[in-house]
Amino acid sequence: MASVVTLGLLAACADTATIDRVSGPRAGFAAVADRSKKAQIGAAAWHQSAAEISAADARTRSMIQGKTVTAETAVQVAMLNNRGLQAAYADLGLSAADVWETALGPVPSVGISVSGLAGNVARTLEATLITAVLDAATAKPRTRVAELRFEQAQLAAAGETISLAVETRRAWIEAVAAFEAVALIKRSQNAADAASELASELGRTGAMNAADQAREHAFNAEIAAELADAKLEAQLAKERLARLMGVSLGQVTFYIPDALPGLPGRPRSRADIERLALQNRVDLAAGRLELEAIAADYKLTGQTRAVSDITILAGLESERDGGETETNPVLDVEFEIPLYDTGKLISRRGALAYLKAANQLAQAAVNARAEARAAHLAVTGKHSVALHWRDVVLPLRRTIDEEALKSYSGMITSTFELLEDARDGLEAQLGAGEAKRDYWLAETDVTAAIWGGNVSAGASEGDKE
Repeated sequence: MASVVTLGLLAACADTATIDRVSGPRAGFAAVADRSKKAQIGAAAWHQSAAEISAADARTRSMIQGKTVTAETAVQVAMLNNRGLQAAYADLGLSAADVWETALGPVPSVGISVSGLAGNVARTLEATLITAVLDAATAKPRTRVAELRFEQAQLAAAGETISLAVETRRAWIEAVAAFEAVALIKRSQNAADAASELASELGRTGAMNAADQAREHAFNAEIAAELADAKLEAQLAKERLARLMGVSLGQVTFYIPDALPGLPGRPRSRADIERLALQNRVDLAAGRLELEAIAADYKLTGQTRAVSDITILAGLESERDGGETETNPVLDVEFEIPLYDTGKLISRRGALAYLKAANQLAQAAVNARAEARAAHLAVTGKHSVALHWRDVVLPLRRTIDEEALKSYSGMITSTFELLEDARDGLEAQLGAGEAKRDYWLAETDVTAAIWGGNVSAGASEGDKE
């Protein structure tokens, strides 16, 4: 009877406060939506029923059917409709369920087998009771570890959301740039067609030899091949965009602009991008939680000190309390990593798991710094290059075209010299278009550098001996 009563008391040990936090249908999703809002990538949505999926599909159609889609619309549709993202949100729900199950505590059960070979029933009950008591005694630390894994799952879901938004915006930029190139080549195709026809006429009258005729026909054929290739690339780019948006071009018809937006007056980046990356990247936040989870798993409670990522990479186990950490003299940014006392650990596996996670976090911080600096250099550099094409190269090409037209009107130059200049002008326009595309892609990479993405939740459990 005492054993049954004890098991009944164990059943009442559930952590109701934690259960309340994780038992909701969208537990943890508020954190994902909040981080998406801060990153300014759009509104995240988690569909959990056929009605919600149907409503999202209807909203998607109303946003894009027969319309010209902006980058912001494309990203919002992807966040509404991309099934891979919805699968990532399901992983978040599974993590919440793990916390819920752990917080419930041990579920008492007594199984009694009565037969000649059943053994000692009292001993069986005693073993069951001991197991249940041990489960109850370790419920709180196990729940804490599960909660940390749940927080990591929230960061993983946020990382998937940010990654999808960045990838969709890049796909939109590449698609629009591809269609812009098609429009430029089409204009040159018209001039090439005219030159080819003129060459044929002059050839019939004997005013142009066969070699010159072939030269103009070849140019026309090359432009035609280039146009066909550009059209194919534009269609493939649109298909990639539609896939990320979660729609089928066979079922939904939408359009994209014929040209990218003009360049902003200044590149959209900040000199303190390194600090912003260390503050906001989801992979670094997940790495911190991994350290905390391992510390909780192995009952490490004494935080001895905190060091920077540079220090920890130099040697985690060396004492650096009195040493100086080298920091950036301009931005003065530092990413601190908490260290716990691993000396009390009996398990060598636990110490190594902690050291591994700490060094991985330090390396991730170093990578984040480098990626942020590279993104800032790229966006400012690409902006300067695109401005050079727009403000220097293209005006010079226009001057050449205008003077060539005057010379042609005065019978100083031939038609074919005029077309040769037009040919060079096309190359300049395509170069300017590519430079503008590269700038907008670099600007999108700034978002990825600051916020990160593609975080794996619960990267290391750290088996105990």
